[in-house]
Amino acid sequence: MAQRSKVTLPQLQAMKERGERITMVTAYDYPSSLLADRAGMDMILVGDSLGMVVLGYSSTVPVTMDEMIHHTKAVMRANPAALVVADLPFLSYQASVPDAVYNAGRLIKEGGADAVKLEGGQAMVPMVRAIVNAGIPVMGHLGLTPQSAVQLGGFRVQGRSEAEEEKIAADAAALVEAGVFALVLECIPADLARRITAALPVPTIGIGAGPDCDGQVLVYHDLLGLFDRFRPKFVKQYANLAEAAVAALEKYRDEVRQGKFPDQEHSFK
Repeated sequence: MAQRSKVTLPQLQAMKERGERITMVTAYDYPSSLLADRAGMDMILVGDSLGMVVLGYSSTVPVTMDEMIHHTKAVMRANPAALVVADLPFLSYQASVPDAVYNAGRLIKEGGADAVKLEGGQAMVPMVRAIVNAGIPVMGHLGLTPQSAVQLGGFRVQGRSEAEEEKIAADAAALVEAGVFALVLECIPADLARRITAALPVPTIGIGAGPDCDGQVLVYHDLLGLFDRFRPKFVKQYANLAEAAVAALEKYRDEVRQGKFPDQEHSFK
C-alpha cells in the first residue's frame, strides 16, 4: 500500500463525527508493528497484555515500566503511520499524581509513544487531568479493567446491574471532562456501550462491547491464533498462525533429520 501520513488525534475525532469506524490492534515488537501498519490500522496499542501473550505472566499485573518502554521502543522503530498508544502498567500511576505524570512522560520520551492509556474511572480523574496538562494525550479504559480484575470478581462482563451501568456511564463522563481523547470499553453489554458512545463527544473503542462503538481493538495474538491459553467470547480468530507455524517447524525438523536440508540450493560454492 502507498505510504500513509501519520494518523492524528483530530483525524480520529473527525472519524467519529463522520461515523467512520476506527481500527486498532495491539502490537508488541518491530515485526508486529510493521505488519499492523502495513494492514492500514488507524491505531496500535502497546498493551500491557504483552505480559500474558509475550512474556508468559498469568496476568497483566507483573508488567513493569521498563518492560513497557522496551516494547514500545521496538514498536516505534517500525515508524508506523498508525497512532501508537502505550499502556501505563499496574502501580505506575495509581499511587500519586506525580507518579502518573512521570511515568506517562517516560512512555512518551523514552518509549516514543504518541499517547498513553490508563485504566479506571472517577478515581483516576486527577491523574488524567495532570497528564493531559503536561501535554500528553490520554486514552481511558472502563468496564473490565484487567489490572484490577481480582477486585472486579475475575474476568467477567461488567455493567450488568443498574448500579454498575450508572457507575460506568458516570465514570465515562468524568474521564471525558478530565481530557481523555478516547475511551476503551471492555466487556460491557452492547446496549450500555451504545448509550455511552452516543453520549460522549470523543471516540469509543470497543473490545467485547458490541457493534456500536466508534472503533474496535483486538489483541494481535488472539486474532491471528497465536495465543491459546484461553479465548474470550468476544475474540474473532481471523487466522490460525500457530498451527501453520508448528507445521513449518515440524517439516524443518524432519528435513534436517532426513538430510534433505540444507541442499545444494541453500549452500555456497
